[in-house]
Amino acid sequence: MPKTYIRLSALLLTGIAALALAACSGREDGSHNLISNDDTEKRSVQLFSPMEKSRPDASNVARTAFDRTVILAEEKLGLDVEFRTYTAENYQEKTYDDVTLDRARNAMDDFYLLNPDTIQILGSEGRLADLSSLENAENLREVVRTANTIDGKLVAIPQEVVAHGLFVNKDLFDKYGLKLPRTPEDFLMCCRVFKENGIETPVGANRWWLENFVLAQAYADLYNGGNTQAEIDALNRGQARYSDYMRPGFEFLKELIDQGYVDAETALTYEAIEGEGPDFLAQKTPIVMAYWGAANADTAYGRADFNLQVIGFPSSRGQMPVISMTGFGVLAQAENLEDTMNVMNVILSDEALQIFADTNQVISPSKNVDVDCKDALKPLRERIYENVYVLGSNAGMNVEQWGNTCLIVRDLMGGASVDECMAAFDRLQDESLK
Repeated sequence: MPKTYIRLSALLLTGIAALALAACSGREDGSHNLISNDDTEKRSVQLFSPMEKSRPDASNVARTAFDRTVILAEEKLGLDVEFRTYTAENYQEKTYDDVTLDRARNAMDDFYLLNPDTIQILGSEGRLADLSSLENAENLREVVRTANTIDGKLVAIPQEVVAHGLFVNKDLFDKYGLKLPRTPEDFLMCCRVFKENGIETPVGANRWWLENFVLAQAYADLYNGGNTQAEIDALNRGQARYSDYMRPGFEFLKELIDQGYVDAETALTYEAIEGEGPDFLAQKTPIVMAYWGAANADTAYGRADFNLQVIGFPSSRGQMPVISMTGFGVLAQAENLEDTMNVMNVILSDEALQIFADTNQVISPSKNVDVDCKDALKPLRERIYENVYVLGSNAGMNVEQWGNTCLIVRDLMGGASVDECMAAFDRLQDESLK
């Protein structure tokens, strides 16, 4: 896989890494651990991640949740989890994914926090242990197994399921007598009405997340039609073409751009939320895209002055959540394999995942763990709990989805034709078949 495609999906870890930086502020020594190790004989396992342990008084919510689950494992097992941390200044031009691949291939750590494409690469190379033997793996939602299984092995497990949806200003929809869209046709009609009523750009976009429209339409039937594995097998063997799945979504995006419903030129200059967010909060734009946590974050859309609703993307099967997930993977040749597997079993227990979900207000990978959420998020949660979703990242597909689709969508935004974009998918698939 070209390095540019590997680099892209690092955005999935951006939120975690940014939160980690907030937790680290004011720290005298970046390598500080919560638990000092005075006993030189005490067992330890090594985790490589974009974040360190934080001080006990750190106020960062996401870091606090993760630390609490790690502390739980340390106390139950009588060992230390030592954090080995990625920082951009240490690795200069290398991304987190680049460094992780190098460290895993050289067996430098015991387990890793991995992006979807890195899970796929390391899993395909046989470098990740099969986690299906863990006692607590029995509690996982099927979506987690589907996303992280390679050659029959469960190679990674997340602490949360990251759902992406449409964030809509329900007040503006009500003002113009519009129902929340379910299908691509509904969506185009809503955009037309907004445009006719003086809303210059109905859809606020950035250079990262328009691919969700494509993925929702491309794979609505694949993931919800009862024939998922057979369809994926056909794609992996080349008996079906990714371009045939992708074409309707790209044609839909092309129409959004051609009709002026999306300002592609401006969107290409926008980072996620930072660019389109102000107009959405000012009620100049009725629709944006974001991930679940943005509805909880005051720095994103957590304090909207209107009736915020988060729904799935339009598809032939109605409003469709798009799910992506990072995950923890254990090195198959880890020096401390048994202890590391035991740590994984604890931090993925219902007890630990309930702590994580309650603190962060996220969807848990465990089917036994529920958490209350804002009213705005309930439409999206209901679909996921009904097992209606599309995976934006699937380690079982030979062509990485999230990053590749995003980059090819950028080509469309920059003026490429739909046929040129489909040719790019065909090239990627042909490369994977070699």
